Amino acid sequence: MHLKWACIFKVNHLDNGLNSVQALKGVTPLSYLQRFYTMNDFYSPEQQELQDQYDTRKLAERLQDIIVEDQVSDQHQPFIESRDFFFLTTIDHRGYPTCSYKGGNPGLVKVVDPQTLVFPSYDGNGMFLSLGNIQGNTKVGLLFIDFENPHRVRVHGDASIMKNDALLNEYPGAKMIVQVKISEIFINCPRYIHRMTKLETSKYVPQEDKETPAAQWKRIDALQDVLPSCDQAIADRLGGVITPEEYGEMVMNGKG
Repeated sequence: MHLKWACIFKVNHLDNGLNSVQALKGVTPLSYLQRFYTMNDFYSPEQQELQDQYDTRKLAERLQDIIVEDQVSDQHQPFIESRDFFFLTTIDHRGYPTCSYKGGNPGLVKVVDPQTLVFPSYDGNGMFLSLGNIQGNTKVGLLFIDFENPHRVRVHGDASIMKNDALLNEYPGAKMIVQVKISEIFINCPRYIHRMTKLETSKYVPQEDKETPAAQWKRIDALQDVLPSCDQAIADRLGGVITPEEYGEMVMNGKG
């Protein structure tokens, strides 16, 4: 039998118990109840075991109550949309996490709605580690950091790849759009973030009405016979082929 509820019950679970139930006028309570049961699984037994060993179980549960949300807040959105890079974790077919740096212009990640983020996939090295992982396992993590004014936000969610989305028009040079449906988002203590200053934007970040420089690694001699057809003239255009050692030296000198 289906029951329709006339109000929302906001559930606060503190110290492993339901200490308060606050009735609010509005829609159904299902989203709140679903969030409670989902968030109740936030910690694994192994994490809880360590919390017990170091007497931090109650602290961990209180922090979960205070900082972990299931959607982007008014505090999160301007921070996320001001970033010009983030770190993306995906899970490969062997169960290994793959961590990848993603860079672009400020606004690289857009908040489409409180539970949805999108970001572009630009030209890469052809391995498709992150996107291939997403096609096999949708679970992802995103880490946003401000090194100038130490602050960070973590996001967990499920990602999907969109190859013909209208949002491609908002990202010059993008090949695909990645959409993330948020499960959890929370701030993280910034005390160990080293304060750094940005020197310049990478010249390889695609810009509107401007040709993007070709990647120098596409000049490496050992790769010429396996480059896709669209990249086979790059070596000649950039001054000829180079050895892996020569490319390594370029990278060490900041010219990669």
